[in-house]
Amino acid sequence: MRTMIYFTSDGLRLHGTLHLPEVKKPPVIIGSHGFFSTGDSPKQVDLARCCVENGMGFFRFDHRGCGKSEGEFAAVTTFDGRCRDLEAAMEMLLARSDIGDDIALFGSSFGGAVVLAVAAQRDVCAVVTVAAPICLGTIRPPNIDDPEEAFRLRGFDRERLDFDITDRLGHVRNLLSFHGDQDTVVPFSNALAIHEKARHPKVLVRHENGDHPMSDPAHQRDFLKRSIDWYREGFGIATA
Repeated sequence: MRTMIYFTSDGLRLHGTLHLPEVKKPPVIIGSHGFFSTGDSPKQVDLARCCVENGMGFFRFDHRGCGKSEGEFAAVTTFDGRCRDLEAAMEMLLARSDIGDDIALFGSSFGGAVVLAVAAQRDVCAVVTVAAPICLGTIRPPNIDDPEEAFRLRGFDRERLDFDITDRLGHVRNLLSFHGDQDTVVPFSNALAIHEKARHPKVLVRHENGDHPMSDPAHQRDFLKRSIDWYREGFGIATA
């Protein structure tokens, strides 16, 4: 079952899609997309399908200023704002009568940092990230040598985007991380730093010759299988 949902964050109307399996009060995974992406990203669409097939729900939504959600992208996009969007999505879902109390998170790239920041202060069953940065300064926008110039050209105030989740990672557990070792946008060193600081249980999957968008079909299949297994274990769902 697929349901379109609107909810608010900081007064902005955000759009999302809730995928639910035909089971009573299933656990739900919430996704946070990358900086320039939306809730319609292929990773989230594929992951939502696999979650439903395995008795789990998935909620994918457009952060403020993205997709069908309200707000002018450059004006409303901040790291803290996206964290509040995710927390608003959590509160909205936990108030529903058709899902259970167990929540897990998924985040890709910038969204990976968002879910790590939120997971550090909220009770979640499991976390999966793909190519997550540990701080803004490590991100290298493609085709532009100077990151500061990349932000300026797109109309962003770098200070409003700035983040560093280093000090929060010691509170994150049940973390499965994926990262390509040839990622030129968010270098693989970010994954090593995140994995070192996170609490057990934690697993880092290094995709050899993997790029930032995870364009290798073999890596995509590996991501889906491992993620489903990780979520099932986090939710205490017996392996089929």
